[in-house]
Amino acid sequence: MPFTIRSAPRVLSLFFCSVFLVLIFAAVTASAQTPQAVPVARLLTLPNDRIPASRPRRVYAAAPVATGAPSLDEATEIERRAFDSTNRARLQNGLAPLVWDGELCRMARLHSANMVRLGFFAHETPDGQRLKERAHAVGIAHFQVLGENIAYNQGFNDPGGFAVERWLISPGHRANILNSEFEQSAIGSFVAPDGTVYLTQEFIKR
Repeated sequence: MPFTIRSAPRVLSLFFCSVFLVLIFAAVTASAQTPQAVPVARLLTLPNDRIPASRPRRVYAAAPVATGAPSLDEATEIERRAFDSTNRARLQNGLAPLVWDGELCRMARLHSANMVRLGFFAHETPDGQRLKERAHAVGIAHFQVLGENIAYNQGFNDPGGFAVERWLISPGHRANILNSEFEQSAIGSFVAPDGTVYLTQEFIKR
């Protein structure tokens, strides 16, 4: 059959139209499936990540807001279980465990307490202090990398372990927990009057 040059423009037109539609569909699909990027140093558990219990209750005593730098032996059960769960996840992924840092614990406890007392849930305080400024405020002046996860939950027997479990299924929080750059970490918890447990997890490489 002879090749008809005159039909080529129509064939090419249909071809490019089909390709264009495929590209549009692919772009829309990719857009719908791509999670929004969240800065590593400002990660949080959104309220809809919380699974409420049927009968909320206070599960542990509130952590005191220490003026010193609490050692791992001075960590509350909530803090210790969250820390251990974090290191267990790192070991399972071939990473070195994090070393407890008392200064980070003091910073974390203060932030958890402030979120309860001042009624906010964010990495930035109502007076505008962000992660870096909060670190400087407690005497952590020099570091190479700093990161933070925050969460709250209510009515669980193991609120520390539950927080880490939820962080690990959130890409941004998981990235902090499994970041090979971080060397030290600590958890600071505070229990609100209604039994809601607030947790702040700090990471650092000095």
